[in-house]
Amino acid sequence: MVVEQIIVGHMSVCCYLLGDDVSKEALLIDPSSDFGKIGAIIDRYGFNVTKIVNTHGHFDHIGGNRYFLKKTGARLLIHEEDYYFLTKSFNRILSFIRGGSFIKHEVKLLKDGDIITLGTSEIRVIHTPGHSPGSISLYCDGNLFTGDTLFTEGIGRTDFSGGCGETIMKSIKGRILTLPDDTVIWPGHHYGRFPVTTVREQKKYYF
Repeated sequence: MVVEQIIVGHMSVCCYLLGDDVSKEALLIDPSSDFGKIGAIIDRYGFNVTKIVNTHGHFDHIGGNRYFLKKTGARLLIHEEDYYFLTKSFNRILSFIRGGSFIKHEVKLLKDGDIITLGTSEIRVIHTPGHSPGSISLYCDGNLFTGDTLFTEGIGRTDFSGGCGETIMKSIKGRILTLPDDTVIWPGHHYGRFPVTTVREQKKYYF
């Protein structure tokens, strides 16, 4: 499976392109700004993006939804507890500005334990609330995409509506750091010295 980390915008958002080499089916995680950069990488591999997954509903992680849904015809997936972010006026305005005209798309609502298929790979949804009620991490083939729950040197903010410091720590310690030590952690922003980390490395900070 191909994993491409694409860092875009002034907030250093990490969006990800996951692709199956054989079927050429691909999945896009948290498309944000700089659509040209993201699109060029998709085209370079010749992938067909069939799914777009949001790790949570904050505007900086959903800003490219409409553009790439329209461009690819993909299906949108988000946790059921963060779906309301897609309908909030502020996020709708930003999505309109960044992604073009409003268009209707089917949205699949996710819950903990759901499996997302990508070619021959399976991606497991792990509910990791705290940054937002419906924040999720995505686990596949030894890779974990943590959104804004856990960065390489820090955690996501909990002072937004629906955030909770106690809850995010439970998610990190009980749901992320219980995975195998060699699990590669791919964060939602490049805020630390390094763009990736591992469960083994993160345990030094939290245990």
